[in-house]
Amino acid sequence: MDFYEALNSRKTVREFEQEDVPDKVIERVLAAAFRAPTNDHMRDWHFIVVKDRSDAAKLLDIIPKGISDEEMDALIRDWNLNDSLQQACYRSAVPKQYRMLFDAAAIIIPLLRQKTDILHPENLSHLNGFASIWCSIENLFLAAAAEGYGCNLRVPLGNEAEYARDILGFPEDYLMPCFIGIGRPKQNLTPVCQKEINLRERIHKDRF
Repeated sequence: MDFYEALNSRKTVREFEQEDVPDKVIERVLAAAFRAPTNDHMRDWHFIVVKDRSDAAKLLDIIPKGISDEEMDALIRDWNLNDSLQQACYRSAVPKQYRMLFDAAAIIIPLLRQKTDILHPENLSHLNGFASIWCSIENLFLAAAAEGYGCNLRVPLGNEAEYARDILGFPEDYLMPCFIGIGRPKQNLTPVCQKEINLRERIHKDRF
């Protein structure tokens, strides 16, 4: 698969076949993650790969296993989700937050060494390390697509990251930006409609 084919085939996957992802594939995907740009040239990243089902259940126990229609309506109001396609995406994704990770063949936890207070940076450059780990995550997603697999992610809410630290034992000076589920996409999935972008309207020559 060439680069643009992988790029165009990459979709967030929240339903998986009951199929393992071989360790060699995961190693290749994570090797691609380490090819991402890094702000300090150190690539001080680590990735925890959780395949054991009992370990996955323990790790994900803090994540809500469902949401009522009333709670979903309140979330859409609270988050000011006014676009109908955006609402449809959230209505599809939010109820699957637990199952999309538990049903994945593996859960990958990316970690970066936290050198500054990400939530209270003194300036934008203090977010360089955080930006770099997200570049590596995108490489991971594209490499997974090239291998024929799919990924999803959940940014931790509330105390989910600290709970994960207790379960997985990663050091205090490492930050977990998200949970990632990886696996073989379920066949015949109905894709969620995405907002179409007019590229020419978004590209500005010389000035806005």
